[in-house]
Amino acid sequence: MAKPGCAPKKLFGRQTRWLAASTFLAGAIVPLACMDALSALLATLESRTVSVPCQDLWAVSGHADPNAEAFNHWNKANPPQVPASCAKCHSTPGYMDFLGADGTNAGKVDNPAPAGTTIECMACHNDAAAGLDGVVMPSGAVITGLGSEARCMQCHQGLESTVSVNQYLASRKVTDEDAVNPSLGFRNIHDFPAAATGLGTFGKGGYQYGGKSYDARSAHVQGIDTCIDCHDPHSLKVRVDVCVVCHPGVRKVEDLRKIRMAGSAPDYDGDGDVLEGIDGEIKGLQAILYDGIQAYAGNAGTPVAYTANSPPYFFVDTNANGAVDPTETTPYNAFTARLLKAAFNYQFSVKDPGAFAHGGKYMIQLLFDSIEDLDAALATNLTRDDVGHFAGSGKPWRHWDQDGKVPGDCSKCHSATGLPFYLREGLTASQPLSNGMLCTTCHDAIPAFTRYAVKTVPFPSGASLDTGDPNSNLCVSCHQGRQSTVSVNVAIAGLDLDAVSAQLGFLNIHDFAAGATLFGTQAQGAYEYPGQAYQGRLQHVSGFGVCTDCHGTHSLDVKVHACGDQLCHGFDVCAECHEAQGFQAKAQACAGATCHAIPSVRYIRKDRRDFDGDGNANEGLVEEVEGLAEELYGAIQDYAASVVKIPIVYDGRSDPYFFADGNGNGIVDKGEGAYTSWTPRLLRTAYNYQYARKDPGAFAHNGKYIIQVLHDSLADLAAKVPVDMTKMVRP
Repeated sequence: MAKPGCAPKKLFGRQTRWLAASTFLAGAIVPLACMDALSALLATLESRTVSVPCQDLWAVSGHADPNAEAFNHWNKANPPQVPASCAKCHSTPGYMDFLGADGTNAGKVDNPAPAGTTIECMACHNDAAAGLDGVVMPSGAVITGLGSEARCMQCHQGLESTVSVNQYLASRKVTDEDAVNPSLGFRNIHDFPAAATGLGTFGKGGYQYGGKSYDARSAHVQGIDTCIDCHDPHSLKVRVDVCVVCHPGVRKVEDLRKIRMAGSAPDYDGDGDVLEGIDGEIKGLQAILYDGIQAYAGNAGTPVAYTANSPPYFFVDTNANGAVDPTETTPYNAFTARLLKAAFNYQFSVKDPGAFAHGGKYMIQLLFDSIEDLDAALATNLTRDDVGHFAGSGKPWRHWDQDGKVPGDCSKCHSATGLPFYLREGLTASQPLSNGMLCTTCHDAIPAFTRYAVKTVPFPSGASLDTGDPNSNLCVSCHQGRQSTVSVNVAIAGLDLDAVSAQLGFLNIHDFAAGATLFGTQAQGAYEYPGQAYQGRLQHVSGFGVCTDCHGTHSLDVKVHACGDQLCHGFDVCAECHEAQGFQAKAQACAGATCHAIPSVRYIRKDRRDFDGDGNANEGLVEEVEGLAEELYGAIQDYAASVVKIPIVYDGRSDPYFFADGNGNGIVDKGEGAYTSWTPRLLRTAYNYQYARKDPGAFAHNGKYIIQVLHDSLADLAAKVPVDMTKMVRP
């Protein structure tokens, strides 16, 4: 049964002739003697009615527009034909040639195509197209497992990439980024490169700057995540009726530009508006980049202006008025490598008008990096990336790209689908690569947006704990660390405390073990020394005792204001109790702009004892923790150098974190490998040092607990190296 709008219709004329000819004569050479018979056959077919599903929908699409420049650009050529380099996407015979449906080899266009066709039924409805499952991008990246949308991506992928731009610059022997090179011409991504935007760094369609990491394929929600989930495959129109299920404010296509997902909290374009749609953020960045391009070109001596409708798009702006006037027809001829890269990304953003939906965060990163590369000062008030849960370019999400999947022992917390799988099945398994969390990572029903109800959380120590709040239990399912007192004791059992053991390796608590810190000795996340008593769960005040009381659920910012996730400069929540610590004045200082008041919160403190022994009992608890951590690191280095005789150095950004400091200069140099000379005493103190570093909010999550374990670690090392414990106070 045909779906609504796809009832069979009558089809006559050129489409019928093409269907008949392509079906019976694909790739064939017709003998002259047969031409009369063929003409008679075609005439007969044209006199009959052919039923074609979805004809009305297709007829109003861009694919069917017989007057479009995309299908008429070559009409005046002699002969009138579409060259092989363009035929794949600008003619039906060319697309079928590319598929190999005409009897030629698949994967390339062998011959020019006759002018006069649009993208017609047989382009997509043939056995070769039906078998497509992947695409080769201009960067050379091979993307598989696409299903039906592979047909769309063959054309909507652009013509250039990071790879081709770099190859082009290398071929011109560019060595100075800012030297004008008359041999450089503009590289055009081409129109509607939606797949290049959507695939992000997997496709490398935009110009990606060296040393930067970029978002991967943009993911929406399961079931609405492909080209043809969002676009009708025949009319190409966006299925607004699908969008409204989760976005009730959407009534028409233009409303989609106002959408801003909860995971997109920053003010990317620096205009102070964090409620505008992602399209508005992209447009703001486009304007800043274009200004930067013009300023850079003007400073180099040849003003530039851009027009989206006339190749080659960038022209010499002879009167420097910022626009392409009718008399300004000279293609821009004073490109530097830096300017060319920025111009390429600007054009990329313009040529995909749906970038906000296809891959908005990837496009924001490309625009930001181009702005920053042209003039770092222009990027001062801009934001490139989202917070951790939604920062698809970050290492927590990109670490496994070369493997093609996230392994089971990491997938629970480093894939969008791993946590739901774990909560359903009670175990972990490898999961697809992710671009940060999705709505469905925490919400078990959409559009109701109810959350998975987690009653208790098993910790690495073996304890099963409950925050008292199912939502916070959901957070703690990942923010609990991966080691504990128990696992450290298992590793060092039966070994001499100060003898190097080949069976020991560093045990990493992992990042942001806030849940373990919160529960203190109930979770035993840090290493707790035998015979010592440790603080249990932090008890704050009623209403501020679990994760979501203090952190915005999506923004993750500390809720210093009563309105939680939304920007608000009203009643200061923290200042209600901590005004005496000067918090209120610090919080008010950022009123009127996006306020990240965490530095102010770090000064909150009531206990006036000098825990770190630096003589300052009035500093914030965070300074006390920092002071103890610095003392501990110094003692660790002293112990490694004097007892183990192998100096040690720490780098919190590089796994495995502790390295053998071969030249004893206190930094990790190239060639200095992992530290392998562990004694049990060194291992447990290094473990606690790493624990304190990997929970930067430990002072607030359970400050006295982290001070206790740092104090005891220093006392442990004091048995072997000089540590003045007399001035330090243990809570």
